[in-house]
Amino acid sequence: MGFWSLALLALTPILTVLLLLVLLGWPAKRAMPLAFLMTGLVAIFFWGVPYNYVAAASTKGIITAIEVLFIVFGAVLMLNTLRESGAIHTIRAGFTTITPDRRIQAIIICWLFGSFIEGASGFGTPSAILAPLLVAIGFPAMAAVLSALIIQSTPVSFGAVGTPILIGVNSGLSGAPNVAEQAAALGMTTDEFIRSIGGEVAIFHGMIGVFLPLVLVMMLTLFFGEKRSIWAGLEVWKFALFAGLAFTVPYALIANVLGPEFPSLFGGLIGLAIVVPAAKKGWFMPKKSWDFPPLSKWEQDWMGMLSADPLTKPTISMFKAWFPYILIGFILVITRMEALPFGAALKKVAITIEQVFGTTIDISSTPLFLPGTIMVAVSVVGYFLYKMDRSSYRTAVSNSAKMIVSAAPALLFAVPMVQVFINSGVNANGYESMPLLLAEGVSKMVGEHWPVVAPVIGALGAFIAGSNTISNMMFALFQFGAAENVGISPATIVALQAVGGAAGNIICVHNVVAAAAAAGIIGKEGVLIRKVLLPLTYYLVFAGGLGYVAIHGFGLHIGTLFVATVLLVFLIMILKYQRKAKLANIENNKKVSTL
Repeated sequence: MGFWSLALLALTPILTVLLLLVLLGWPAKRAMPLAFLMTGLVAIFFWGVPYNYVAAASTKGIITAIEVLFIVFGAVLMLNTLRESGAIHTIRAGFTTITPDRRIQAIIICWLFGSFIEGASGFGTPSAILAPLLVAIGFPAMAAVLSALIIQSTPVSFGAVGTPILIGVNSGLSGAPNVAEQAAALGMTTDEFIRSIGGEVAIFHGMIGVFLPLVLVMMLTLFFGEKRSIWAGLEVWKFALFAGLAFTVPYALIANVLGPEFPSLFGGLIGLAIVVPAAKKGWFMPKKSWDFPPLSKWEQDWMGMLSADPLTKPTISMFKAWFPYILIGFILVITRMEALPFGAALKKVAITIEQVFGTTIDISSTPLFLPGTIMVAVSVVGYFLYKMDRSSYRTAVSNSAKMIVSAAPALLFAVPMVQVFINSGVNANGYESMPLLLAEGVSKMVGEHWPVVAPVIGALGAFIAGSNTISNMMFALFQFGAAENVGISPATIVALQAVGGAAGNIICVHNVVAAAAAAGIIGKEGVLIRKVLLPLTYYLVFAGGLGYVAIHGFGLHIGTLFVATVLLVFLIMILKYQRKAKLANIENNKKVSTL
């Protein structure tokens, strides 16, 4: 079979997901079983993957799906514990004290607190925690998930204490002679070379991420505002850019000075320390707050199984209410730092199955190390901390379990599909795995314009695999080789791979399903993916343009066009908003003078 025919076949699983979820709007619990079946058929009958490999990869996927479901269960249980105890009323009141403006709340909770959680844990944990928290303080469930997914981008490359770089890129590049030669030519060890790539990743992310809070609030007001307009989002453009810089500047500096372990973690904390006091003082904020329409005007699609908690006078102190989340963050940090013994101690309890069904595929799970276990344990701490009665806690556990049962069918097919797709490299026909063959096809089409496409390949890998780390493992060496073939900087191209891989988390199916399940939305995954395509497009276009300029410099080429277009669009929108605001003020002054 010819190369391009194979490439088209390799695209079939992805097209199936896009067609069923995004275009036809099927719920994931219906779409993913069919996508899994299609992937299995292509793997067996066209690639020649042995049945036992398909079974082994599927089994590995089921185990991973169960781990993801457990993380979501822990996040929802934690929220339900706060809800049943009444602590959530204090948290809600606390955000109202900072500001009642939903746009500012979204920036603080998602962009800053979410980046800290991503830096500590990664692997989709922030969206599972943030989405139900936003619902509890009054966000529509769909808006909560959208907000949580959009920030699954800039901080992701340094999530779980740098795992996508230290494990993902390192595993993808280590041992390759051409990588060692490149590092030596630069006077570096391979480890130093990989850390330098992490520094480049942070610079690219930093430049793109400055505008991400603004993109976030514009998406909120466009899809969930009473007037369905981006202009309400642009009202907070000064605060949004301020919050963007408050995170990205320390983030980029830390990555280039300390390394990949702490940019998102410390960047989120530093950003919170800067932005929250500024919000309390009203810096860079409009005089008028913005809120969602009244509940009676919410569309059916906006709502899920969870609902906002009523405005009730808090009975628990602010520190006590936030203590479980503080404790979760602390435990995640100390268990993810390799210099400390706590993570290694938790990993000693491991479930390992080697050579599943006689294949080279191994399955390993460390249940005590999972973020879900930590969140369940902290939930139990909350039971005692808030002196809850058994009936209330049983209600929290029961409601959490019901939600996970609803989400399970989609994940139990989505993740096995991914594993079959990735492991298709073991086959009777000697073909490359489907994702590698797809990437090679793209490289043949674009040639010297590879910097523009490199982030898209990274995003494709994350969309397929549900992980920036796995995307980097799959494609880092391929991207390195493609850069050498067209005579451009391999380090920069691998950095663009990592940036795109982070952005791909915005739309990866199991992240979307997990976040939606945590917020109580079942069956609306396609709607969510359609809504986040615009932020993803912004991220990939800007990253591709910046990468092209980084390699070729400014000039009359596609990179400059992409960068200039993105910056001009933001500038024009801000200037147009300023003009509208000025005209509105003049009109208001005229009305006052006539009175």
